Amino acid sequence: MHRATKIVATIGPASSTPEILLQMIQAGADVVRLNFSHGTADDHRQRAEFVREAARQAGREVAIMADLQGPKIRVGKFENGKVSLVAGEPFILDADCELGNQERAGLDYKDLPRDLKPGDVLLLNDGLIVLNVQRVIGNEIHTIVKIGGDLSNNKGINRQGGGLSAPALTAKDMEDIRTAMSLGVDFVAVSFPKNATDMEMARQLANIAGAPYGIKPKMIAKIERAEAIPALQGILDASDGIMVARGDLAVEVGNAAVPALQKRMIRMARESNKFVITATQMMESMIYAPVPTRAEVSDVANAVLDGTDAVMLSAESAAGKYPVQTIETMAAICVEAEKSEQSELDRDFLDRTFTRIDQSIAMGALFTAFHLGAKAIVALTESGSTALWMSRHWTHVPIFALTPRVGSERAMALYRNVTSLHLDTNTDRDTALQQALETVVSKGYASRGDMVVLTVGEPMGQAGGTNTLKIVRVGEPY
Repeated sequence: MHRATKIVATIGPASSTPEILLQMIQAGADVVRLNFSHGTADDHRQRAEFVREAARQAGREVAIMADLQGPKIRVGKFENGKVSLVAGEPFILDADCELGNQERAGLDYKDLPRDLKPGDVLLLNDGLIVLNVQRVIGNEIHTIVKIGGDLSNNKGINRQGGGLSAPALTAKDMEDIRTAMSLGVDFVAVSFPKNATDMEMARQLANIAGAPYGIKPKMIAKIERAEAIPALQGILDASDGIMVARGDLAVEVGNAAVPALQKRMIRMARESNKFVITATQMMESMIYAPVPTRAEVSDVANAVLDGTDAVMLSAESAAGKYPVQTIETMAAICVEAEKSEQSELDRDFLDRTFTRIDQSIAMGALFTAFHLGAKAIVALTESGSTALWMSRHWTHVPIFALTPRVGSERAMALYRNVTSLHLDTNTDRDTALQQALETVVSKGYASRGDMVVLTVGEPMGQAGGTNTLKIVRVGEPY
């Protein structure tokens, strides 16, 4: 079955061998995520090489995403590895503390005391532990434990409602961008951006670091700070796509607020012609269990029905017991959800105007294919923009984007309902169209008698040059 929704799979200790990676790609992974919060540059380099080789063996391009750690604000280490906090007792967060104990913990982020005031609420370990700030004395944050529990080394800290001043890009992130570009990654995900400026700075650094390798990666903003919500449109404008990063976002804004925010972010991204990934705990129980919970099945399906381009696996594929089975299960859920999705193409096009020729051709192809019942849309594209515009609207007609550029092929691995294929072609339009049609037929996507809608640009080879729409039946002369 054709699956429109893409799958991003994180690799880690459970999935870093060539054999498992090949199985994951065959099971349906479209993008592989390298989590730069863990591992060395050499670890990431080896894994990237394994991904490229596994993709070659699988016979398709798979994109690589570098996910930056960002300013994850954490407690330090403890003398005995962890402490147990009790509700009602005092506890101190001390920027000068080297090793924590039952009374106090150190801080990786030394400026935290300057961001806080009495009455603030701190959430530790993804909100499982809650501390009320009583007073700030120098580098010490004096708190009372509201909700206790075990607190171990390097657990994260959030301020309820957001407002921490840590910059989105740390010195480590800047070095990791250079490493990522040397690996030839296709996407860079920026953690904790607060505004468009954070994304513009990250893009500039990535473009500079990628220049020697001829790479300009697509930039993804991970929406996980409360401050990012009112700045969302600006962040979207400065990014190629966003990630609905529901973990830290839920801690800052509250779990109850996240589902509505998810729907809003997906809608805004699609309206802005950006792609969107939904992430965090989608199949969490499959870290240990061979089947997901019913709630997880509904969660993945609802993200698909919301219109997300991709769903993401984190620990499930990086450290879980069933990385391949988890991808297979997620893919099956996506296919079933897509079957029930209603197209609202006619309504989408009401009151819409298109000022660009290439965008008008893309929308015309989509509209024509939908109403004529075409089997497929085939877009010859250099940059992938034509396919991206088409993919913002749901029609049940699969889109096949053929490009001579490997970078464009990999970038389109994240676009919903787009299958990217490589096309070696010359500058003759009819030859290129014939090759495109033969490629789609040879891969079993269309057969004799099927109607196919084609788009191409003349003269060929120019990004943004799509200006021709053609309707053909497979097997009949042009």
